[in-house]
Amino acid sequence: MPNIDRMGDPESGSIDAQFATLLASSSADVAATAHALRATVSAAFPDAIQQVDMPDRLLSFGQSAAMRDLLFAIIPHKAHVNLQLADGADLANPDGLIEGTGKRIRHVKVRSVEAATSPAVRAVVDAQLAHRR
Repeated sequence: MPNIDRMGDPESGSIDAQFATLLASSSADVAATAHALRATVSAAFPDAIQQVDMPDRLLSFGQSAAMRDLLFAIIPHKAHVNLQLADGADLANPDGLIEGTGKRIRHVKVRSVEAATSPAVRAVVDAQLAHRR
């Protein structure tokens, strides 16, 4: 079961601490990119339920803790961070950032803090949110 942010509940630890643990084995650049990407998603989706799933090495964002309500995941890799989009196959892709061949889930490879905060990535985040509203 993923760890769900319970606003500092000592049983689960804070979501910030869980995210730091998730990123502990990542390079400084990947960790900084993941933090910037989390800030970008959080700014657009401030009421999201954030969950760290250590076995799958990801931070997810959803309307609830249920799998069907997940919209995004941040997944650190060796040289980049994936922004997973739950409905990526249905989203417009004018900048060509959305990759993958899944029937529903697609991703954006984010390679820097600058990319994580770019208008193009923010537009993808906004498109995913609009798709679910």
